[in-house]
Amino acid sequence: MYSFPPIAAAIGALHTVVTGLVSILDPFLGVASATTAIVLLVVVIRTLLIPLGYAQVRAEQTRTRLGPKVREIQRRYNNNPERMRRELAALYSREQTTPLAGCLPALAQAPVFTVLYGLFLVREVEGEANGLLGHELAGVPLGAHLADVAADPHVLVFVALFGLLGLVAWASRQITPRLDSPGAGLVRWLPFGTLLIAAFVPLAAGIYLVASSAWTVGERVTLRRVVTRRDGG
Repeated sequence: MYSFPPIAAAIGALHTVVTGLVSILDPFLGVASATTAIVLLVVVIRTLLIPLGYAQVRAEQTRTRLGPKVREIQRRYNNNPERMRRELAALYSREQTTPLAGCLPALAQAPVFTVLYGLFLVREVEGEANGLLGHELAGVPLGAHLADVAADPHVLVFVALFGLLGLVAWASRQITPRLDSPGAGLVRWLPFGTLLIAAFVPLAAGIYLVASSAWTVGERVTLRRVVTRRDGG
């Protein structure tokens, strides 16, 4: 996937940006410059995506608010699928929304996240070694995996990473709405999947997961308050 020309070109452009940022930060932060550059890159890109995040949160709030009405229509017209479709269509029309309203912003963000995540996974960028992965954090190369340091004191860097990921995942679970629908309970545990992912990806990708997941939690909490205030809730 990351060798697909448009994605590869976007990763190359991001690589140029982040390595340039590392060079700027290096005189001030030294070995912490690469990690800081990753976090700053996440902050800048996620800031640019806030309008899409706002649309997604607003759709989520609307879906939660309409949930009881949708379930009542489904219960009432369970034996009349055509009437059920008409009633649901009328409900969504009155509310000026659609069942897919929250999906479109998420789909629009997906290519950006694919490129950003790919930057921290690929070993080569535009035919040359990914210079970002050669930098270190507390003595561990950003291109190292957990298995590379499992029997080494440097494994503590990954232990700290997993601790942060676990904390962020717990916070994400706390803010996930409790929905009365099939599979809703499983959805609230999905954030902990980042710990499993981090066990098999380079350290740089793990740092990205921490920064991006933490941003998501903060963004959701903030935007929900904004949406609620704007809608007079």
